[in-house]
Amino acid sequence: MSTSKKEFIAEAEDLLQESQRLILEIQDSVSTGINPDTINALFRAMHTLKGVSGLFGLQGISKLSHALEALMDDVRLGKVDVTDAIVSFLFKNLDILRNLVEGVSDEQGNDDVSAYLNDIENFRKGQQGEAAAAPAESVIDPAIMRVLSEYEEHRLKANIKDGKNIYLAKAVFSLDVFDTALESMTKVIKTLGELISTLPTSSNVPDGSIGFNLMFGSRRPLDELQKEIHVEIEVLSAPKVSQPVPVAAPAADSQKIQDTHLKSTSTTVRVDIEKLDRILNTIGELTLAKGAVKRIGTELIDNYGHTSLVYDVHKISQTLERRLAELQDQVLEIRMVPIGQIFARLSQIVRRYSREIGKQIDLQMYGEDTELDKFLAEEIVDPLMHLIRNAIDHGIEMPAERKAKGKTEHGTITLKAYQKGNHVVVEVKDDGSGVSIEKVRKKAIEKGLIDDDVELEDKEIINFIFAPGFSTKDVASEMSGRGVGMDVVKEKLSALGGFADIETKSNVGTTFMVTLPITLAIIKALIVRVGAEKFAVPLTSMSETLIVNHKDIQTIEWKEVIYLRGEMLPMIRVSTFFGLPGDQNDRSFAVVVGFGERKVGLLIDELFGQHEIVIKSLGEYLKKLKGFAGAAEIGKHEVILVLDVESLIDESLLKQKGAAYV
Repeated sequence: MSTSKKEFIAEAEDLLQESQRLILEIQDSVSTGINPDTINALFRAMHTLKGVSGLFGLQGISKLSHALEALMDDVRLGKVDVTDAIVSFLFKNLDILRNLVEGVSDEQGNDDVSAYLNDIENFRKGQQGEAAAAPAESVIDPAIMRVLSEYEEHRLKANIKDGKNIYLAKAVFSLDVFDTALESMTKVIKTLGELISTLPTSSNVPDGSIGFNLMFGSRRPLDELQKEIHVEIEVLSAPKVSQPVPVAAPAADSQKIQDTHLKSTSTTVRVDIEKLDRILNTIGELTLAKGAVKRIGTELIDNYGHTSLVYDVHKISQTLERRLAELQDQVLEIRMVPIGQIFARLSQIVRRYSREIGKQIDLQMYGEDTELDKFLAEEIVDPLMHLIRNAIDHGIEMPAERKAKGKTEHGTITLKAYQKGNHVVVEVKDDGSGVSIEKVRKKAIEKGLIDDDVELEDKEIINFIFAPGFSTKDVASEMSGRGVGMDVVKEKLSALGGFADIETKSNVGTTFMVTLPITLAIIKALIVRVGAEKFAVPLTSMSETLIVNHKDIQTIEWKEVIYLRGEMLPMIRVSTFFGLPGDQNDRSFAVVVGFGERKVGLLIDELFGQHEIVIKSLGEYLKKLKGFAGAAEIGKHEVILVLDVESLIDESLLKQKGAAYV
């Protein structure tokens, strides 16, 4: 895909994201009064999308955004009332626009949007004429009315209809500072009411100055306003109508005023994540080179002792290592984004879908500042969205059912993120009905995943919801489907080096805890040997290493275990798992991996120490190979496989249980 198209997609996605936020804001304020700035912002977003898509020759997106812009123009001019029907219609068309933009990324442009355009036009005709205009000419001087734009006239009438006082603030500023002074006054007025119009004036303005008449509506009395706005204020419309104030024609230098705002105040630069990936790949190659320099330095010491030349090599090796670490940290820092960005998107899902199915759901968020690699943050959005949809559809009960259970009619979904070592934990918690252990067990038996006489702990039964196609629902819903997708969630997390854990209690609720590494870019790994093969175990997955005497290994319920500090630790023989000939010794090393109740020990033959690695994909041909997360290069161009700890734990535990599901 061309760079320009990538830039368009990034711009369009930002505009659609902002549009969705604005529609939600409108939806929330339908009953309490719409903020006109929100309507204007949505109008501008559609206008911008129309212009940007037109520049790239994407006629379908351009025509559709133009039609929505026209609809929003009707809304902002008061020709159409804001109702729940309009909000739903806007959401529907936003989804259509999003699909069209996705089509651009897939090189599947669609310019035939005539059906959508007809739909919007018919909707506009059906909505027009419902809004009633308020009288303004009888209370506002016609001289003022003539200089107002159609939109300003509408807002003036709307303010009068709402019973607000209409004021005119007369301000005169020095030409040197008028832009900042006017901006400051505008901000103050917006806190006190709605700014309707700003008109330049030349009446009674001394040389070297410029004057403005700022018309605004407010419920505040005049004496209060004058304490906040330190200029002359006249009352245009109030319980007692004041004399009309002549308004001068726009000044000739209005274009000059606009020019002063063309310079952007933003200092940020948008960077394609692929460019950062390329930099990290280069750093990864330099890391290998650094390792080679370090190794050469060690060999020189062994062969030639501590001569000045060897000392110089050692010194330059340390400098290279330090500077490379700094560069790596700086690039990784650029890639980090607050997870609040993801939470904001998920909050829109909660608000939108809960209304659609008639459930009342409050959303609570904690830890929005927790940072995560940009790549991981984007990859985790869909799994989290799936968990939230499940919580809305299957977890939170309908208001009547909650009331009958003695709960509040409003359900609660909590999103929480926090850092735990080199991992980030994201919790999705609901206070709904919880997952029925009995239903899951019954369904697992029906599907032949377990025999009916197999005894499993509740935790192990609950994990069957991650089995492909598993669901306790007999009927699929439009929102979350039949539960299909939880296996995809688990696979996705595993591919990212993460995992999910569940806690559930009947009629109390369910908590999904998603644990992810902070970054996948460059990680530290422990190099181990099993038989003649070397493997890498990511340090983020392990907690300690042990020496295990084979005589201490016991077998309990077909599981090999050892007792570690009073607790039973399941063991996995990596040589047996992969069918490799291991060393025949009386003792082995054990690498303890996993967390909580999913902690196991991997029995290996030898430890080689830590190494920084860049994980490379195994490619399409080998991607279905179980037990490996990828490959990495170490030492003298040696390529080794990186163990996928999560899949090792899963497969091993299921084999030990004799369950059919893998």
